[in-house]
Amino acid sequence: MLETKPEYTIQEKRIFVWVLIAASLAFGWVLSPFLAPILWASILAVLFLPVHKALLRLFPKFPNTVTVFTLVIAVFVVVLPVLLVFTSVLNEAAQLYADYEAGKLDFGKYLNRIEQAFPVIEQQAQSLGVNLADLREQASSMVGTAANFLAERSLYIGQNTLSFLLSTGLMLYLAFFLLRDGHKIVFWLKIAFPLDDERESQLFAKFSEVTRATVKGNLVVGLVQGSLGGMIFWVLGVQPAILWAALMAVASLIPAVGTALIWFPVSIYLFAIGDYMQALSLIAFGVLVIGTVDNILRPILVGRDTKLPDYIVLFSTLGGLALFGIHGFVVGPLIAALFFTLWHMFILEFNPHDTKDIVPEIEEV
Repeated sequence: MLETKPEYTIQEKRIFVWVLIAASLAFGWVLSPFLAPILWASILAVLFLPVHKALLRLFPKFPNTVTVFTLVIAVFVVVLPVLLVFTSVLNEAAQLYADYEAGKLDFGKYLNRIEQAFPVIEQQAQSLGVNLADLREQASSMVGTAANFLAERSLYIGQNTLSFLLSTGLMLYLAFFLLRDGHKIVFWLKIAFPLDDERESQLFAKFSEVTRATVKGNLVVGLVQGSLGGMIFWVLGVQPAILWAALMAVASLIPAVGTALIWFPVSIYLFAIGDYMQALSLIAFGVLVIGTVDNILRPILVGRDTKLPDYIVLFSTLGGLALFGIHGFVVGPLIAALFFTLWHMFILEFNPHDTKDIVPEIEEV
């Protein structure tokens, strides 16, 4: 005869919960040095899970081989291109800083040319009480600081190549198990969550959908717009093209303005130095090609129902960058996606009123 276990008393439950919280925090503290590889392994697993499932349906008896092949695809599609671009950007930034230190790069000279070509700028600045001389000095200082930062990061990565390769290896190692055993992890999370199975499945499915769409949309649109921008800069002879491409990829995260923050000032400078055809070509390419990529690709990659509002993407991205550094451009939107997913469930599931009829009206507003 099996003995039934005695139920926990209220005091015992409270103690157990506090011990569980303390153990979870301690475990998170132990893993904190590896947050970057854990984050990017999770992102790779989420992005390439559909590929893994499709291959697994074709070869159900070889889960390990399918997972390895999926990772190989991820490496060639995402990891290697990102590493090559990142290395090129750092090298160009280091060269830019060397030119700046040697006096070959004078940002104030470029601003002077723009002022001479467009006297209205100086007139407007004076009417607003803006000192253009101070503005030139501040701009030159900011350029020097940014170039110095990137040069230091390039030196840091060069000196810590082993650590960087180790982090990449850990990322791929963890991504293997997340792809192969992800369904088991989700199963245990569903058991741990104090919700019924249907709501838990809805929560995980919705969060995974929004996360994949948000991350995929931001990354792909940014890479495509940055690549197109770098290409037109290279064709027009505007250097360093790869560094400009990286800046445009980052600027693409900013709604409404986006990559125009980079290519439009450059086109103004080309006008100022008399390269009118190059300036017009850059503006035309920026508006007709780069500017339309977001309108074409983002609805396809993100979709209407899963797309976060532009202002949420902007603030969550900037907030993520401020709190988590370079990883924040992904972490910020992920937290925002979780926030909106949970509130969406709360409104639909826990509201005492029937929201089925009013949700379409809210969405139209």
